[in-house]
Amino acid sequence: MDNVTHSLFALTLARTPLSRAGRGTTAALLVASNAPDVDFVALVGGSANYLKWHRGPTHGPLGVIGLGLLSAGLVWAGRRLYDARLATAPRAQLEDENASFRMLAAAGVIGAFLHVLMDLPTSYGTRILSPFDWHWFAVDLMPIVDIYLLAALIAGFGFGRRSVAARQRNASIVLTLMAANYGVRAVSHAQALAMVPRLFGPTLAGPCDPEPADPAGPLDIWPRTQATTPTAGTRCLVDVAAMPSFTSPFRWQVVLRLSNAYELRDVDLLDAQWRQPQDDLEAPWRTSLRYPNVWTPTVQRAAATDLGRVFLGFSRFPAARSALDAQGVTTVRWTDVRFAGGGFALEQRRPGPDIFTATVRISPDGQILQQRLGR
Repeated sequence: MDNVTHSLFALTLARTPLSRAGRGTTAALLVASNAPDVDFVALVGGSANYLKWHRGPTHGPLGVIGLGLLSAGLVWAGRRLYDARLATAPRAQLEDENASFRMLAAAGVIGAFLHVLMDLPTSYGTRILSPFDWHWFAVDLMPIVDIYLLAALIAGFGFGRRSVAARQRNASIVLTLMAANYGVRAVSHAQALAMVPRLFGPTLAGPCDPEPADPAGPLDIWPRTQATTPTAGTRCLVDVAAMPSFTSPFRWQVVLRLSNAYELRDVDLLDAQWRQPQDDLEAPWRTSLRYPNVWTPTVQRAAATDLGRVFLGFSRFPAARSALDAQGVTTVRWTDVRFAGGGFALEQRRPGPDIFTATVRISPDGQILQQRLGR
């Protein structure tokens, strides 16, 4: 989630009975709710270094506890400095109103934990077990910025300032609306996945493993072993996912991960075409987007580079392409299909930094000529 949402959620929590813990609780919740994103300092080492540490240990169990305690310590120290400069109230009276360090620590850990818990249901995902396990986890219910969640939080924070009871009542309403939003998205997500056979029709490939050991659960985990085409000219289905949209909880982008490509199709569950028989002339699989994912020996060589390992450790759906120029230099490029947008071409360029595409250039004798993020 974005930091505005994290901050507003912390302020909403501060309007619940947590506020009874004493002065400083709101500040501890607010600081701790944003503290895990301190990993942005890794940008000092460059974009690749940021990608390596992004949503890493600061979003793991040690980070939650450590940053929660650090947030409590900062608030506690700042409050003492502030109180020491006040001359209008007796010191004893201020101490009675202040939250204890133990309560600030509890609020800090709760704030950091809920930050990670709100990141988990996004399609971007987070590494909730790092540094013990560097896999990414996601539930695919929410976009990075959810306008409905933001609207509920802003409305709840903007009203009910007159009394403690009104603020607590509004906080309860906002938390109920948030739970309803997550619930609607969970049901809608399941329906989008159930649409897969109809969306792709006769073009839907059979599974690569006809007898999977365990059925796919709601929690997606990556990186996974890169699947390659088992037999020349054939393809099979590796994985399927439904990505949320920014505009509606009923609009999804369904992603098929095949052994040699990705296929994407948008679906709007409120569209009448999904509630009535489909005309063969408007078969949805005719408009699917296809992104090649061809793993040659040169692509495997590029994957072993420092940048290749970092990017493939981050990317959930890395689509690989390669091109050979007149000098025999091979350009290998991966793009995370989650962020590919409407086009996927080696020539396409976008302004600004791009951490969702990685490029490696390899000489005819196998030497690495260039590694960089971006197009």
